[in-house]
Amino acid sequence: MSVPTFMGYRRENGTVGCRNHVIILPVDDISNAACEAVASHVQGTMALPHPYGRLQFGEDLELHFRTMIGTGANPNVAAVVVIGIEPNWTNLVVDGIAKTGKPVAGFSIERNGDFKTVEMASRKAMEFVQYATELKKTECSFTDMTISTKCGESDTTSGLASNPSIGRLYDRLVDMNMTLFFGETSEVTGGEHLVADRCATPEIREKFMKTWTEYDAFIKSQGVDLCGTQPTQGNIAGGLTTIEEKALGNIQKIGKKAMVQGVLAPAEAPQGKGLHFMDTSSAAAECVTLMAAAGSICHFFPTGQGNIVGNPIIPVIKVCANPITVSTMSEHIDVDLSGILRGEMDLDGAADALMSMMMRTLNGRMTNAEVLGHKEFVLTKLYRSA
Repeated sequence: MSVPTFMGYRRENGTVGCRNHVIILPVDDISNAACEAVASHVQGTMALPHPYGRLQFGEDLELHFRTMIGTGANPNVAAVVVIGIEPNWTNLVVDGIAKTGKPVAGFSIERNGDFKTVEMASRKAMEFVQYATELKKTECSFTDMTISTKCGESDTTSGLASNPSIGRLYDRLVDMNMTLFFGETSEVTGGEHLVADRCATPEIREKFMKTWTEYDAFIKSQGVDLCGTQPTQGNIAGGLTTIEEKALGNIQKIGKKAMVQGVLAPAEAPQGKGLHFMDTSSAAAECVTLMAAAGSICHFFPTGQGNIVGNPIIPVIKVCANPITVSTMSEHIDVDLSGILRGEMDLDGAADALMSMMMRTLNGRMTNAEVLGHKEFVLTKLYRSA
């Protein structure tokens, strides 16, 4: 099989990206203002404010650092300015990103204050922007690329058309030796055995089942009825009545050919190619943020009722087969697959359309979410702060 290429950015560690961001990354919530001040002073930068990073501990703190470092390390990022309240955690994030070889600098606000920190960080950000704008695109192979998928506001058209179309595309991409993500741990409930049967080894199967079982047990331990949350109100309005129905549609996204080669913690980068399951929330912005932190450079997002999420780091390609949603929310939909329901398109034709849109996006076309300014950067927090 001939493996396609695109014009992208090859980073210092050999990874390839389709965007060239310079980001201003706050380590903690109280550094948001300084980061946003730098971004307002220096054109060509983007701040990523968020509400966490103080008094977290244990596994929760490890996830925070993994997400921060992974975001800065993403191949779509050319350079990073990191700002934190104190130097120790700031330097930890800087050192983690520096392992990629890309330009990164850190500044701490303690003993400097906002004025001095913003000035120093702005000067470095200006240097990084000028560095990034001189980088040349080169021919990059699909083999070197990582992509992800997650669905949102699903309905009956998702399981019938949009998700199987992503699955047909994934069948093609796995043959190109690409790295592929899927996740949404609670949303495979009722179909977890189907995913387990796709695990490449007994060890991977055991790890997947342990991951799903622990997630399911935690939900049950809270003594709540998830109806209205899983399925969501939008799912129910779209004709999905149980989590099992939703799961069977969700799993269609991984196609029929690929075996699961790894089970990843949230925001964990894979160690090899092929299809990987990531333990994630089903909340759209959280899930996409985690997958971007693990190295995805482009995300396919099938939606039925019309989820509008985007991401600041990776382009989110919105896919829909619901003719009402395509008509009423056309500014959000990149690929219209409603022709499947009318008998005008089959899954191979849908996969062709998705491949074409992915190629255009990788080569620079802004997705609708990017054009509309959807930059939802939402961290996953596991438990209360100390």
